[in-house]
Amino acid sequence: MTTTRPARPDSGAEVDPRRWQVLWVCLVTGFMTLLDVSIVNVALPSISSGLGASGSQLQWVVTGYAVVFGLALVPAGRLGDSYGRKKIFLVGLVLFALGSLACGLAPSPEALIAARIAQGLGAGVLNPQITAIINSEFRGAERGRAFGRFGATVGLSTAVGPLLGGVIITLVPWQESWRLVFLVNMPVAATAFVLGLKLISDRASAERSRLDWVGTVLLAVAVGLVLGAVQEREVLGWTLVVVALAVAAASGWAFVHWERRYAASGHLPLARPGLLKAPGFGPGVLLGSLYFGGFIAIFFTVTLYLQDALRYSALEAGLTQTPFALASAVAAPWAGKRVAAQGRQLVVRGLVAVVVGLLGVIAVVELAAPAVGDQWTGLLLLVPFLLAGFGSGVVIGPNVNLSLANIDGRDAGSASGVFQTFQRVGSGIGLAVVSAVFLSVSASGDPRDALAAALGVSALLVLAALAVALVDVRRSGDGDGSSEPAEDDDGGGARAGADRGGETGRRAA
Repeated sequence: MTTTRPARPDSGAEVDPRRWQVLWVCLVTGFMTLLDVSIVNVALPSISSGLGASGSQLQWVVTGYAVVFGLALVPAGRLGDSYGRKKIFLVGLVLFALGSLACGLAPSPEALIAARIAQGLGAGVLNPQITAIINSEFRGAERGRAFGRFGATVGLSTAVGPLLGGVIITLVPWQESWRLVFLVNMPVAATAFVLGLKLISDRASAERSRLDWVGTVLLAVAVGLVLGAVQEREVLGWTLVVVALAVAAASGWAFVHWERRYAASGHLPLARPGLLKAPGFGPGVLLGSLYFGGFIAIFFTVTLYLQDALRYSALEAGLTQTPFALASAVAAPWAGKRVAAQGRQLVVRGLVAVVVGLLGVIAVVELAAPAVGDQWTGLLLLVPFLLAGFGSGVVIGPNVNLSLANIDGRDAGSASGVFQTFQRVGSGIGLAVVSAVFLSVSASGDPRDALAAALGVSALLVLAALAVALVDVRRSGDGDGSSEPAEDDDGGGARAGADRGGETGRRAA
């Protein structure tokens, strides 16, 4: 069955001969911003002793970055659509670099929190431009390979964060080596700025409009309250958490209705009404949200178990999870070459591998390690982490690719912002639920059982994502469930059917 779609406005644009160089600039920048989500976790004890930060202040060092990151995504994506992704990319890069510098030089916990908020704003401005640039500059089989490398970047940055932070804290002979966790961004950001200025094409939509401030505020309230409530649930208490989530739901409802009215009046909304109904986009958003809800929590709970229960150092805990990162990095480009042929079915296979890998981790912790000795836990986790990491590499990049494939080029930034915002919300809620299960069981029982229970919740979230993928394959009407654009002469236009998609995938492979 062949399904056609309108040509994207940028589909006839000249292909940029420097697009692969641009891709590497985007990937390095994205790696840097995503790394800062997790790298700071292993530095918290050093920050506490160095600045005298309280537990609540340390929480805000983590939360401030994550919340503002999520708040900025959709407005920044629309700004990139309207005023040029190159301009907004460079603005976000400067904000992130200045925030990193301020973090590294922070004289007090309050100053560090403020700097982390600025850093998170820069990351939120940058990331929708990255996926929008990839979506616009690459076509056909090349597009799958580009998003495959993007998926590898996401997997590596998430899993390698604790390892890199542990290396810096452990090996640098300086009492305040935690500052290097932030200052290491400076040379990377400076290099990316110079290369981005030189290489990225400044393509902006003809549909330029002022920012929808009412929609921005309504969306910020909804996203901010959800992320803030789930991450600060212990401080707020469950009553205030429920109230915050209710207000967030009301604000989200108001946002949807405002966007419809705003678009009907002839203005450019943050997200066009019906965006989630684009073929493959709605299921991809839901799948990504559920998957990241389980995926991000894996590293938090495993790191806690290894360091608190087994007394691993930060470096040893990071090394234990390295196989996941390496397998993900290998799998993502491999999957990128095959997504045109296999579509969402490829994602289904990746999700199955992740679930089996997580069950393998549970089996190691509950059965194998006690039998041979807990000191072997890190080594025994090698195989299940390799399997889960390979599956993750097959999920992330192809899901982004398939989700954005049928999005009008004028809305690439906005759609990327919406996609990543849902991922941030899913990550926040998943991490809150999984960590609550871990801490609750460990407080009244064996830490081993606590990790097994937490990873069981992660596996359930991944299974929910698998169910979404299976429904999407069935509803797509073709054999592969693919939403990948065909590699036409003009770079887009009609979506390939199963036969043509298979031929494209064979050429890519």
